Amino acid sequence: MKVAFLGLGVMGYPMAGHLAKNGHTVTVYNRTTSRAEDWVKEHGGSLRPTPAEATADAEIVFACVGNDDDLRAVITGAHGAFAGMQRGAIFADHTTASAEVARELYQLGKERGIGFLDAPVSGGQAGAQNGKLTIMVGGDDAAFAKAQPVMAHYGRAVTLMGPAGSGQLTKMVNQIAIAGLLQGLSEALNFAARAGLDGKKVVETISKGAAQSWQMDNRALTMLDGKFDFGFAVDWMRKDLGICLGEARRNKSALPVTALVDQFYQRIQERGGGRWDTSSLINLLMEA
Repeated sequence: MKVAFLGLGVMGYPMAGHLAKNGHTVTVYNRTTSRAEDWVKEHGGSLRPTPAEATADAEIVFACVGNDDDLRAVITGAHGAFAGMQRGAIFADHTTASAEVARELYQLGKERGIGFLDAPVSGGQAGAQNGKLTIMVGGDDAAFAKAQPVMAHYGRAVTLMGPAGSGQLTKMVNQIAIAGLLQGLSEALNFAARAGLDGKKVVETISKGAAQSWQMDNRALTMLDGKFDFGFAVDWMRKDLGICLGEARRNKSALPVTALVDQFYQRIQERGGGRWDTSSLINLLMEA
């Protein structure tokens, strides 16, 4: 297929690379042009100076940008993606954004004959590089059926969750669960250390039982070592949790643990750890 990819950050760069490696003709756009130039040197394809030009001939357009405002900026307006896309094309958005903006852009696309899918991902930079992301999608069946095989080049699980906004709502569930889990893991490991236990031996033991989780398997040992210069940044998590808390106010969900953990992440930022991995919550306990 002829496809376009807008946004070549730590996630978008390798995701777009998987499309090129699997034979698609890829045109890219990135706000910082040098990043797009690097991508083209590595993967081939072409770059364009505006989203409208990048998407002009694309059957499917993918995007992975920062937030709601960034998403609107690359889609709407005279130089936005929708201005260049043809009727019948599909826009699949991998940004973690609000369900509200997903519904708004779905409706705007529908008026123009363009399919819109909200398709946030989970799995982090490693998942993007290895082509093993989990992709949760909101939108129409027909658009999903066309885009799913293409997204499968970098997604090990690509699931339609429901109508527009459902992908973003599912990603919120994901982030709520992770926030509480990481705080619990941080408290447990700090308790083990202060109790005089061998933390690594504790992890090796309890990871075989009901306490096991992805976070324990992949983050517990680095947490014990105080290493956080990798992974999903606290700044990004706070953005995501802000979206979760805003949606909870609208649907009247109680998120007491999530709200508390968001405050803890704010304290991490105040310590200069905005780019630390989200497992850095333990730093507040180990170095209280």
